[in-house]
Amino acid sequence: MILVAGYTRRWISDDGLIYVRAVEQILAGNGPVYNAGERAETSTGTLWQWLLVVVGFIVPDNLAEAAVYLGLAMTAAAVALAVTGAQRLHGGVTVPAGVVVVLALSPMWDFATSGLETGLAFAWITGGWWLLLRSRDNDQANLYGLAFVLGLGPLVRPDLALVSIVFLVALWLVHRPGRRDTIRLLAVAGAVPVAYQVFRMGYYGILVPLPAISKEASESHWLRGLGYFFDLFLTYGVLIPAGIVLWAGLRRRVGRVDRVLTLAPVVAGALSMTYVTKVGGDFMHGRMLLPGLLLIMLPFFCLPRPENREVLKWSSLALGAWAVLAAVMLRPLYSPGLGPFGVADERGFYVRKNGVANPISKQDYVNPQREKHGWVMSAKRELVFAIDKPRSEPLSPNREERVALVWPVLGSAGAITTLEQPAVDPLGLAYPLAAHLELTNRGGRVGHEKQLPRVWITADYGAPTEENAAARRALACGDLAELQESVRAPLTWERFVDNFLGAFDRTSLRVPADPVAAEQRFCG
Repeated sequence: MILVAGYTRRWISDDGLIYVRAVEQILAGNGPVYNAGERAETSTGTLWQWLLVVVGFIVPDNLAEAAVYLGLAMTAAAVALAVTGAQRLHGGVTVPAGVVVVLALSPMWDFATSGLETGLAFAWITGGWWLLLRSRDNDQANLYGLAFVLGLGPLVRPDLALVSIVFLVALWLVHRPGRRDTIRLLAVAGAVPVAYQVFRMGYYGILVPLPAISKEASESHWLRGLGYFFDLFLTYGVLIPAGIVLWAGLRRRVGRVDRVLTLAPVVAGALSMTYVTKVGGDFMHGRMLLPGLLLIMLPFFCLPRPENREVLKWSSLALGAWAVLAAVMLRPLYSPGLGPFGVADERGFYVRKNGVANPISKQDYVNPQREKHGWVMSAKRELVFAIDKPRSEPLSPNREERVALVWPVLGSAGAITTLEQPAVDPLGLAYPLAAHLELTNRGGRVGHEKQLPRVWITADYGAPTEENAAARRALACGDLAELQESVRAPLTWERFVDNFLGAFDRTSLRVPADPVAAEQRFCG
């Protein structure tokens, strides 16, 4: 079912194209960056990025499409692992339950592909739980291999560190290893994430992927997060069927080990949803809540068949009727436009914008933009702004590029420009200067609140003018100059060490939007 639904709705999102460009830079020998010569980590899903690198060696010319179909395969594998895991947990004859709740939602069909790390997240969640269940029934289970897999959550996506912690606690509760074995298991679980964190701090000079800074992922915005939560759960009426499945599953009496294996994903899912709500949600309808919903429903994807045939009949009819209604009729009222709190039906928006039923390649995004902004491709030694009314300015004499394109639609901008030409992101997902901008407005669209003023971009990329003089002076002073050096200076061993040691302070660095205020702060 998910293969058919996901294939029918197959697409790559604009954010999926961000991964594609980062992978293309790696394959071209420029390193894990978005723009050559500037070390910025745009990929929040580290493992997904490097998995696509492997795929890129095989199909370098069809990387976007490969990302789409690989995500679909992983989503299907995740559902299969979840179903068989629930059957293993309960034993005997089972009937579908939580799986119906998850698969009836159209966002699940959309993010079965999308080119993002979501499919990998689904597969890691269900695969890790399946391995936990398998270790319950096998005294010779390789606990170190299991700990290694469970520890990968932060590299699948940083917020999945919460799931790693809960699953590792469940591993300990199920097997109760001794103190020395516990220390070894923790060392194995943390080996790769810690090693990568050392690399991140030395290479990029900060503690987290750049989008976490641009989106201020450590802050709280509960009101908007609740809006995002109810945007999914009220649209499809999920709370009722999910609540009934939870009630039916949790009221069963089981032993201590099975209780741990049942509650672990439920607790992890609740923590995941709470975190997403805390930070203000996301701008893509349902996307960030799907892993949490999957986790909560995971132990109850299938439930033991009720002995009472009347209960089985009526519960099946009720769940089936809701699923048909949700799958066929229930959709966001704002689709395919922009809804409350800046949330959008992202797939519907780009299908309409690009005029392609299944946009799965770079060309599906590039061609419509060439028709609309053909001048972008013919610019010579220009800093091209594609914000509001298109405008071009001279590039700085110190820069070697033919053109630098300034456009907040970062995936499309990266698809239009070559790997040697900068795609300048005023939102800060790929531009460290913009990411470290002070956030003064939390009322905008999630992840889009920061907009680096034009004067900073011309000071950094454009020719010197009287207008950008204060910004140019600020860029050359103190911590701001050091921030620029941390991502643009040649990566020597000394630079790596300086980046590593300064990562904590650099992560918290913020730049005033007003160049005069920035000059006063950084230059004295």
